Amino acid sequence: MFASGYLIVWTAFSLVAAVLQWALEQTALLSPMMVSASPYLGGAILIAAGVYQLTPLKTACLKHCRTPISFVVRHWRTGTWGTLVMGMHHGAFCVGCCWALMTLLFVGGVMNLAWVAIIAGFVLLEKVLRAGQGMGRLTGAALMAWGAWLIIPPLV
Repeated sequence: MFASGYLIVWTAFSLVAAVLQWALEQTALLSPMMVSASPYLGGAILIAAGVYQLTPLKTACLKHCRTPISFVVRHWRTGTWGTLVMGMHHGAFCVGCCWALMTLLFVGGVMNLAWVAIIAGFVLLEKVLRAGQGMGRLTGAALMAWGAWLIIPPLV
């Protein structure tokens, strides 16, 4: 039941992401290769993901998502429904860790397997490394700089 609750949250997130992808495609903001067709959209996504990396919400979600056993011990609920709710609660923390980074798929390409692997690898390292939170903050700054570079035309 814990896994079912976790999957319910991720399924809901996936549905929202699919609707967003469809909407971006319908408005021609995504190319046929599912890459941002607008430097402004790409830059805005990069900046938003970078800012989120620095928020207390991201830090709190990462704290809970990093140690599932500790989460279960602290948030224990009895019974079938309690276990389902506990799984949903944990799934929400994990979505809270990753949703902004997953929006980067709209920048590098939803179907770009190398880009998917890079993001997945970063999410894994951020979660398992002791320095993961600091790494996330540095990445946040880099994402914001990259986004600004896309949006602001060069002066030269």
